[in-house]
Amino acid sequence: MNRTGARMFDASKVIALIPAYREERYISDVVRRVKARLNNVLVIDDGSPDETTPLAREAGAEVIIHPRNLGKGAAIKTGFNALLKREFEYVIILDGDGQHLPEEIDRFLAAAAEIPAEIYIGNRMGNVARMPWVRRLANRFMSWQISRLCRHSVPDTQCGFRMIRRELLPGLFCESNAFDYETEMLLIAGRAGHRISSIPITTVYGDEVSKINPIRDGIRFFKLIARY
Repeated sequence: MNRTGARMFDASKVIALIPAYREERYISDVVRRVKARLNNVLVIDDGSPDETTPLAREAGAEVIIHPRNLGKGAAIKTGFNALLKREFEYVIILDGDGQHLPEEIDRFLAAAAEIPAEIYIGNRMGNVARMPWVRRLANRFMSWQISRLCRHSVPDTQCGFRMIRRELLPGLFCESNAFDYETEMLLIAGRAGHRISSIPITTVYGDEVSKINPIRDGIRFFKLIARY
């Protein structure tokens, strides 16, 4: 059990996957905080020209390096491919820039012990006071569209903090390689009838700069919608 008394899923059966690009400022702190909860942390350095890799390794993570930047989706798929050779039950994905609180991994573990699902996804929409209003509106619109298409109600489809059952991974190697991959993952799982459960998490915004390009990634989103 955690300090709130909730029953916890066995953390030894969970591996953390962190896609990272130019995260030398945050990656050490994120890895150390994840390691306080999970034994195994895999960082995929997506072609960073900075010190992301040595700092992640120094903090205790295993690191796989892309020779050039391929996109967040490609980094996640590289991680999935590596993890399929290992024994575990769930993989937790979180960002390397500190926008996801590693301490809230406990919420996912508690949910896995109580709520049967194949995907657990963070939900920031319960407290949006700190979320920029443009992002809030875009997120609500995109989540409505994706929920309709994947046949599940998912309040925050754009949240990258999620936990996925191992059995789903082989079916998640799809076309998308950028930020749209996280969305397509939900479409694939939802349409296949897999259960998706939302977990309330904290909205965190610091002085980090978003890597999402509103025009380019918006076009990718609408192309993805058109495919489904």
